Amino acid sequence: MRRLLIAALAATVLAPNIASAQSGEIRRGQDEVRQGREEVQRDLRRGDYREAREDRREVREDRRELREDWREYRQRNRNVYRQGRYSGPRGYRYAPVRIGHRFAPTYYGQRYWVTNYSRYRLPRPGYNQRWIRYGNDVLLINVRNGRVIQVYRSFYW
Repeated sequence: MRRLLIAALAATVLAPNIASAQSGEIRRGQDEVRQGREEVQRDLRRGDYREAREDRREVREDRRELREDWREYRQRNRNVYRQGRYSGPRGYRYAPVRIGHRFAPTYYGQRYWVTNYSRYRLPRPGYNQRWIRYGNDVLLINVRNGRVIQVYRSFYW
């Protein structure tokens, strides 16, 4: 019994450290991708196309690793991505959408906003952009014209 209590106590102490290590790993991966893109731009300005091609290859590899880290985080924290039933606007019927699709304003009203995007490890939306929930998908929308910028299908469990 004593061993069980000690193990439980150790787990509660170590769990936050593991989670913060994962988020730190994801942050470092995002920084690597950003720095790699900057290197590609510098190479192109210098006219060093061979080096730019190699740097692009490295950026692709960094992005792949970042996606794997995010998928691993999502698998370990399934309860974060478990949401209640989606209730769309009147006349709502789900149909998969692509980048460029245009929504009516009722679909991206405040009721559908994903306000805590960092909790889901989503990138920060830009000016006039919002993350919204559409069914079990998460979409990045340009709020000025209703166009879809980014789509994450089956985001919620």
